[in-house]
Order: sequence, then structure tokens, then C-alpha cells
Amino acid sequence: MNKNYQKIALLGVLFFISANANAQTKDSIKTNQVDEVKITIGSRNKARVATDTPVPVDVINIGSQSVLSPQMDLNQILNYAAPSFTSNSTTVADGTDHVDPAQLRGLGPDQVLVLLNGKRRHTSSLVNINGSPGRGSVGTDLNAIPAFAIERLEVLRDGASAQYGSDAIAGVINVIMKKNTNAFAAAITAGAFNSKGSNDHHGGWDGGKYQVDLNYGTKIGTNGFINFTASLLSRDGTRRAMAASGDIFNAYNAIEQRALENGVNISSLFGNISNTPNTQQIINYIHQYAPQVGYFTAQQQADIQSASTITQLQNLLKVNVTENELAYRKLTRDDFNMRVGQSKLTSGQFFMNSEFDLSSSVKGYAFGGISYRDGNAAGFFRRPNQNRTSTSIYPNGFLPEIASDVIDLSFAGGFKGKLGNVNYDISNTFGQNTFDYTIKNTANASMAYPGKTEFDAGGLSFMQNTINADFDTKIDWLKGFNVAFGGEARFERYKIENGEEASWALYDINGKIQTPSTVASLKPTDFLGATRPGGSQVFPGFRPENALNKGRQSVAAYVDTELDITDKWLLSAALRYENYSDFGSTFNYKIATRYKLTNQINLRAAHSTGFRAPSLQQIYFNATATQFVGGVAFEVGTFSNDSEAARLLGIPQLKQEESASYSVGFTAKIPQANLTFTVDGYYIKIKNRVVLTDQFSRPAGTYADGSPEKNLQALFDKANANAATFFANAIDTQTKGVEGVISHRGRFSEKFSLNSDLAVTVSKTNRVGDIHGSDALIKAGQVNRYYSESSRIYLEEAVPRFKASLNNALEISKFNVLLRNVYFGKVTDPNTMDANGDGIVNGEIINGQAVATEHPVWGGKVITDLSVGYKFSDSFRLTIGANNLFDIYPDKNYGPTAVKVPALDASGNLTYVNAAPIDLTNQNQFVYSRNTSQFGMNGRFLFARVNLSF
Repeated sequence: MNKNYQKIALLGVLFFISANANAQTKDSIKTNQVDEVKITIGSRNKARVATDTPVPVDVINIGSQSVLSPQMDLNQILNYAAPSFTSNSTTVADGTDHVDPAQLRGLGPDQVLVLLNGKRRHTSSLVNINGSPGRGSVGTDLNAIPAFAIERLEVLRDGASAQYGSDAIAGVINVIMKKNTNAFAAAITAGAFNSKGSNDHHGGWDGGKYQVDLNYGTKIGTNGFINFTASLLSRDGTRRAMAASGDIFNAYNAIEQRALENGVNISSLFGNISNTPNTQQIINYIHQYAPQVGYFTAQQQADIQSASTITQLQNLLKVNVTENELAYRKLTRDDFNMRVGQSKLTSGQFFMNSEFDLSSSVKGYAFGGISYRDGNAAGFFRRPNQNRTSTSIYPNGFLPEIASDVIDLSFAGGFKGKLGNVNYDISNTFGQNTFDYTIKNTANASMAYPGKTEFDAGGLSFMQNTINADFDTKIDWLKGFNVAFGGEARFERYKIENGEEASWALYDINGKIQTPSTVASLKPTDFLGATRPGGSQVFPGFRPENALNKGRQSVAAYVDTELDITDKWLLSAALRYENYSDFGSTFNYKIATRYKLTNQINLRAAHSTGFRAPSLQQIYFNATATQFVGGVAFEVGTFSNDSEAARLLGIPQLKQEESASYSVGFTAKIPQANLTFTVDGYYIKIKNRVVLTDQFSRPAGTYADGSPEKNLQALFDKANANAATFFANAIDTQTKGVEGVISHRGRFSEKFSLNSDLAVTVSKTNRVGDIHGSDALIKAGQVNRYYSESSRIYLEEAVPRFKASLNNALEISKFNVLLRNVYFGKVTDPNTMDANGDGIVNGEIINGQAVATEHPVWGGKVITDLSVGYKFSDSFRLTIGANNLFDIYPDKNYGPTAVKVPALDASGNLTYVNAAPIDLTNQNQFVYSRNTSQFGMNGRFLFARVNLSF
């Protein structure tokens, strides 16, 4: 397969070189529309173009991408078109399966600001709290915007908080909607994965995607327009597990099945196996139906028949009978696989963009839309031999599902015009995202038979309303002075709604919620006596104690200037003051400059300070459960930042992240060859970065009065907590990198053109300085849980730090060809493992503790896209193609491995001790890592698309 990489990469290079050698001196009309468009971000000078800015701005023509690109949603289009952008779907990660985190320059999903038509876009209500890149962050759901509604994207790759406010630390993505009039356009796309890994590695087709996009625009009056876009998507799931290994059935399951086949449900006869009036009936049924298990030996049968107590039967029936029982039930191990891969999804979107005359000098505008997404993802398979499985309902176990209803609503309206020499733009932008959970094909194992199989687990909601007043004017000073200023008021609200009682409750055998006084004999158990857990399996619902409704407001004022000192020298500066009702004020500035060495070579540099306000989701999200220890109720889970537990344990109130950014670069053109070059280096330091900690635990054991451990025990007890996770401003980080783009536009004749782009990004992020921790937790030896080794990997190495793409778009008469190679660099898995095969998991002493630091590293891969389109007429075009043409997968995960792990000896020195085998595949289910991936794990995708226009 490596030879295929080399061949396709060589073909792309040859395309590129041949284009450079034979270039004409005039760009195509389509290229001019993109490269020379007047940009709306990075500069408030409305006459500024992307190649003339003091900071890097990429302009991506989504209209052309949506015709040839195999990618169908905005996140994936950007993932392949913009090397600085990273986004991948996750699997078995609860709500994050339905909202893909997106990152710019390797920073967090919440450190890039998204605008729609230049107006601030609201974020998702979902906090990424599971094991995936972007853990602990809240991003903007770009996929809520249909790609077919977009004319272009402007990606500002530079800190811009002084210009646009919170979140713009890594940069800004501005989505510009279509303005087409007197035209109807449609795209019908169908595709699926045709891969060696499809259908749990049996091959064939799976993961079908079917999408219909419609766009229509018409004029309003003389100068106005209104443009509508509708999009419908149906996406099937993919499966990339292999045959489940490990124990599935025990002997009790076998007898239970024979009884069920004869109309007797043994497991429905008891809540607690040691406290039931049906003890003798259960024993009798076991004696009656055990002989029907044909593979039991004569001795086993005799032992069962002679057993006269539940305890005797428990000892006999806990043995593994998986292979024989699979054969009897005509099942295979594949029937117990998890659904690892792409989640199921159905979505509908409707968006509108408009502008119209209110008078001869005032224009009004309105835009926005609604997106509905019905998602379905699965969790870990609940096997029949596990105490969390209600075999009275699911004799073969079950695969619980998280069904999500995600509604994203936005609407912006305003008016703009000119008063004298001053342009003004007054607007109001509303956005709301709701995320409701329904847990299906599941059970609350503590409920009495027949229980329930579907639960309303509650939901999340985030609302944002932003009022803007923006002004700009040009002053005739030197070679031109552009001054922009304005203000903003923003109102935000975050809600958690609790689920139904059965979704979160832990019941006793009488159907009452357990309390600290609930005795062991009233707690539900399985047949073997293991205590059953409460709540809907895979996702326990939000409890009434978790429900909340919190809000805040902020106001801001800014000034943003650009001065052309000479024809060659541009200097810009911006200042912004912002005040938040919950944490106070922040003041930021930015200076940038561009100098034209020649008409074709520009030097540019920028320095700015920035900030990111902690989101309401990070401040208030909480999801806790009750745990009973020694008859005492303790809370465990994620506690809100303003909780009593946070205060007692010394977790301070969240405050803003603060950044300092520096960048320097150059742009160059070679008109004779139609070549442009841009190279930019950057350095970003972020103070007080918000992270989601690992779990802090109440120290076990007995300690002397006054010792740190004893003090921490007292604090946990006072907080009524046993284990706790928090959001905290725990670390400072630095990110540095280099980005380069070489573009060529060649037009050889009216019917023959070739556009090529080579883009490369290299970055590195790491923590600097000490962890900002609570004295009580640090002194008790829990500092490493503030920013654990796995958290370090997620932040620093879980997304590609080297990424390169070579795009070639060839047009020959009525044919269009897209050939794209994207290299996704290596990533590190947050799990620890003996990756070098020496029998130990290497470690280090960190903050006085032995910490495993050896991780799998998944190697870089080249992914090739190829699409071919033919224009049958002005109104009909057909495109066929492939993403991941050569069916490339990430490196395979590590299966069960016997290891030694790091520990401290009596002298405090590092040593290695035997430990339980590590299995990163989770019994053959995660063939590829679920915690990080450069490009997903679904293999080759083939598609066909019809574009219609009238």
C-alpha cells in the first residue's frame, strides 16, 4: 500500500510541476472570485483583499468544494481543505458522537470564534466530557449550517479577541452565505463505505449517506435579494469492531434460557436473590430446566440436582459456558459486538439569507435558520453474564443506544447605511442550541420486572442574544486611515433539564429510591448476588439536583484602525474593553503591520492579547450520582464550578483565559507563473487555561490528625462527596507553529485549466509552568489529577501536529477532476501501553508519584480523494468519486498484553511491578483507537452526485 501512496503523491506533484511550467499569465474568472474577493474578517477596511492583509486569511470557495468534494458536511470539508483545521467524528463518546469537535491551530474547539455573515454564532449546549480531543471544551456546531447555503469561508489564522471578542484566540471562521438570485440549484448525493473493514470487517457496503440540497434565490425590489437553502440528510451507522472476545454466558444464563423457552422467566421472580419469597420456586425451576442444557456433563447435572440452596447453585452456575451456549442459541460472537464507527443520523435544515432596501440610503438584512438532528449512537454491549444486564428483559444482553434530538435555531436582523462619511451597521443576533437525550434499548437494572426499555434522560440548552452597533469611516490622512468602532451587548443562558425519575434513580426491591438506611437485603442483585446499578444503562439521566437555569450578560466597546502610512506600509491597531457580569472585565489590544518590499512581496507581523470567557456550560455543568459507603450517602461525578464541593476543596471560581499571540510571515507572487506563496509563523501563550480535571478521590485509610490526607478527608466529608471532577483554570500552555501555502492558477486555454494548492502546517502545544492547584488537594498528593498524563496527551498530541495537503483541480472542456492528497501526521493515544514490546509500560516520577508515560503512537497516513465530474449541460452535472480511495485505516490497536507498570519502592525510587494485562481493544471491539484518530476509521467512501441548476 505504501507504493500506492508514492504513486498518487508523485502524480499530484507532477500535476503541480507541469502546471507551474506551462502557466498562462491570466487567472481564471472562478479563481478571481475567490482570491481577490474583498474580505470581511481580519480587517474592517471594506476594500481589503485577502492577499493584502497584515494577518493570514484563507478564503475557501465552498460552492466549488460542494460540487466535487467527497465530503458532505462543513466540518469534514474544512478538515480536508484547510490543514490548520482539525475535526473528526468520535465513537462511543456519548453526546460527542453527534456533535463533532473542531479545532484550529491545534487549540481547543472553544478557542476559535465562528461568525455567520460577520455576526457571532452561538456555541453548542454540549460539553465534551468524554475521552476525545477537545475534552472539557464547548465548541460551535458547524454542521448545523448546511454547506449548500454557503458561498465561501474566510478563515482568519491569527488571534483577534481585540477585534471580535471572546474565543478568538486561535482565529476566526466567518461563514458567508449565498446571495444568488433568479436561480434554482439542487444537489443529490448518495454514497456509502465500500471497505475491507465494513460490517465488522466482513467487507461489503455500510454507512450509507443520502443527501438532498436545494437552493433558490430571487430579487427583492431593485437591489435586494432573498436566498433559501434546504438540506435533508440520512446517514446510516458503520461497524468497525471484530468478533467479541471474552466470557458472555454463564451456566445460569443457559438454564434461564431453557426456562424462558417454556414460558418461565426465572429472573423476574426475584429482586434480591437472598431476599425473596420465591426461593424454593427458583430452585425448583433450576432443577426442572437444567436437564435441558444438553452440554452440561453428567457430574454437573448431578451437582445441580443435589443443590438445595441458592448459595450452592450460585457456586455451580457461575461457570463460563459461552461457546456451547452460542451454538445452542445459533448466535455468533459478532452478535455481541459494539457499534463502533459512524453514528446514525437524520437531519433537516432550512436557512435564509436576505438583504433589502428600507429607504434610498438604508438597507435592511435578515438571515438565519433552523437545524434538526436526530442522532443515534450506541454504548458498550451489556452481556448476559453481567450484573448490569436485566436478563429478564434481554436474555441475550443488549446494546444500549443514546438517541439525541439536537435543535439549532438562529436568526439575525439589522439595518445598515451611511450618515455623512460614517458607515453604520446595527444588528441583533439570536441563537439557541438544545440537546435532548432519549436512552433506548436499555434498562434500569434496579427496577422490578418488567421495568422500562426507553427513558427520557433530560437535556441541555444554551441561548445567546447579541446586539451590535458597528461604525466605520475613512479619513484622508497620509495614504488613507480607516477607523472602525462600536459596541456589543450579549446575553447568555444555560439550562439543564432533569430526566424522568427512572432514568437516574437507584431503586430498592420495593420500588423505592435507595437511601443511606437501605439495608443490603433490599438492594437489587443478579442471580449470583452482585448488586445491580441504577439509572438507565449507558447514560443515567440528569437528576433534579443537576437541573439549573443560569444566565449572564456582557458589554463591550472597541476601536479598530488601519493606516496606510505609505503606499507600501500598512499599520493596524485595535483595542477592546469587555465586562462580564460573572467574572469582571478584560482589556485587550492588537497591533499588526504589513510592508510591501516589492509589488509582489509582502512582509507581515502581528502581536495581540486575547481572552476567552469561561462558558456557562463549563461553569455550571454538573452530572452527579449518589454512592453509599458504609451506610453514608456520598456524591460522585462532575460538580459545577460554583458548587459547595468546589468551594470546600479549594477550586476557585473560573476566570477568563488570557492569551498573548505573536505572528510573522510573508506573501509573495510570481505573476508570470501564476504562483502565490504565503508562510506564517506564530506563537501563542495562554494563561489560566480551563481544563476538566480527572477525578479527585477521598483518601482511603486512617491518617494522623493534621496530616494533609486527614484534612482532605474532612473536606470531602463536609462536601458530602467521595469523588469529584471539576472545571478549573489549571494550566498555562504555549503553542507554536508554522503554516505555508503555495497556490498555482493555470489556464492553458478556454477549455483547459489547472488549479493547485500545497498547504502545510506544523505545530506544537505544551504546558508551561506549574499546575494551578488547590493547596488541600496538592498537599494530599492529588496534584497529578488536575492535569493528568492522559489530559496532557489530549491537549498536546492527540491531533496531528503535522498536516499537509496537495489539491489539484483540473478542468478539461466539460470534465472536472479533483485529485487531493492529505497527509495526517502521527498522533499519540492517551492510553498507556507497552508500545515498544519490552514487557513494561515505561514511566516517570511526576510530582512524587509513579506515572505511566508510554503510549501508543499511531503513524501518519496519506488519504487520497479522487472525483470526476462531467457537465452534460448548463443545468445538469454528474460527479462520481471517492474519499480515501485506497481504503487506508489507522494503525491497529493493542490487544491483551501482559505488562509491568511503574511504581515506587520503599525508598521512593521508580520500579516496575506485575499488573493485570492491558487490552486497549476492549475485547476486540476497538480495533482502532476510539480516543484519537487523524481521519476516522471508516475506510473508503464512494459517492455519486447530481447537480442541477435552472
